[in-house]
Amino acid sequence: MTDILDVLTVERLDADLYRGHPVPTRMARTFGGQVAGQSMMAAVATVDPAQQVHSLHGYFIRPGRPAEPILLLVDRVRTGRGFSTRRVSAVQDGETIFTMSASFHAGDDGPEHQELAPPVPRPEEVPQGDPLDGHFAAEWPNWDAVWVPEPEGERIEGRPRQLLWVRYRHRLPDDPAVHVGALTYLSDMHLLGTSMQLHGRAMDLQFASLDHALWFHRPFRADEWLLYDQISPSAAHGRSYNRGQITDLRGRLVASVVQEGLMRTPRTGQPPAPPA
Repeated sequence: MTDILDVLTVERLDADLYRGHPVPTRMARTFGGQVAGQSMMAAVATVDPAQQVHSLHGYFIRPGRPAEPILLLVDRVRTGRGFSTRRVSAVQDGETIFTMSASFHAGDDGPEHQELAPPVPRPEEVPQGDPLDGHFAAEWPNWDAVWVPEPEGERIEGRPRQLLWVRYRHRLPDDPAVHVGALTYLSDMHLLGTSMQLHGRAMDLQFASLDHALWFHRPFRADEWLLYDQISPSAAHGRSYNRGQITDLRGRLVASVVQEGLMRTPRTGQPPAPPA
């Protein structure tokens, strides 16, 4: 599969117009993390590096075609001294498949606090294994992932949860934008699939990401181990609600994720698709 630097490289075609290139995949539709990551890189390219992205909010409108390029149209909604806002539309064949708003901040001084990271073993202390029968390694061979058990005493009835250590296997450039793009990409990995912990992965269900929100709290590196703590507090009416918190090896909370996804019995003529 393609190197993450190739995935995140977007071609500038004109002022505020970029193109993301196709990425080899086993999936029937474009991986949500790809279109979100490429949209993020297009937005970053139009903002002063002194301002770093602190949040994104995106909607997956149509399934993308993985063999085709994606046009990325950037709207400079606001450019200020402290904050800037960008809106990106990802388009294929004249139709919008994804929209995203991203906010950038130069940073300020203020009080700090954070929730403690869950008490889990470090990645080298956990036996290697892919509970998804090799799906992760086949789709993302340049990423390392280690699943860890839920800590004793933290289980809540009716709330499926999965925790995994994840990192990009190869050294990445120091440019913070690359790590932001890489984390945007990985934030869609298996988050929707968390809901299946209660319902059985063998069920014939149709899956699709509907929306995705991501907040960046502290600096990080995507080529160093990050703990992705994923939970699904609710599923109803054919939709699943999922949350994730991402901490580094030092226990710093570096990002938070919220996603709603389609999780329904397939309609006539619509075959089920595996969760991304």
